[in-house]
Amino acid sequence: MSIIFFIKSTSVDISKYNIKDLPGSSGRLDVIARCVLAALSNKDNFEKHVHIWVFLENYGTFIFDSERFEYDVFPKNELLFSNYFINLIRNRNSIIKLKDNPLKAVKISKIGIIEALKHFKELNYAIFVLNESGEDIFIHFKKLRSIKEVLFVIGSQSGDFINSKDLLAMNFTNVSLGTQSYLASSVIRLIKLYLIANR
Repeated sequence: MSIIFFIKSTSVDISKYNIKDLPGSSGRLDVIARCVLAALSNKDNFEKHVHIWVFLENYGTFIFDSERFEYDVFPKNELLFSNYFINLIRNRNSIIKLKDNPLKAVKISKIGIIEALKHFKELNYAIFVLNESGEDIFIHFKKLRSIKEVLFVIGSQSGDFINSKDLLAMNFTNVSLGTQSYLASSVIRLIKLYLIANR
């Protein structure tokens, strides 16, 4: 099974980044960091066939493919990952400056999230939007386990994108993990638990 997660942020701003205050000085890049780490990592290695696309309104699209990184040097904690990610954002047009950055294998694109969704829809991916008011995802798990290619839209930190006209017009199935609210990174871990660990 191939799993892709999409997460969008309109708030990330690294112009005043301070390592002593990651959440406050980066526009909540810490949320993105936790989501990427949750998507790519398992207990002692990378997940196979898992990607996460990070759409940052101010900086472009960053595509993390678990099979493109070296596990031994990959930054495995939130703060270290964020430092390297900020270095990647700032120096994304310089191969020389990224030489020692373990995230240099990240693909960078200008594609927007709606355009990317249309692309994967054409590729016949099963696409689900995580929305607290959506259908219970457990209803779909039996079906999901038999699907080879699935994409989950985690959306934006504010939730605005999930309820946007552009996304609603695409008529994807909205699903939720029940009545309890979860952090985006916890949503990713739970989906992986049910789709990968329980295969």
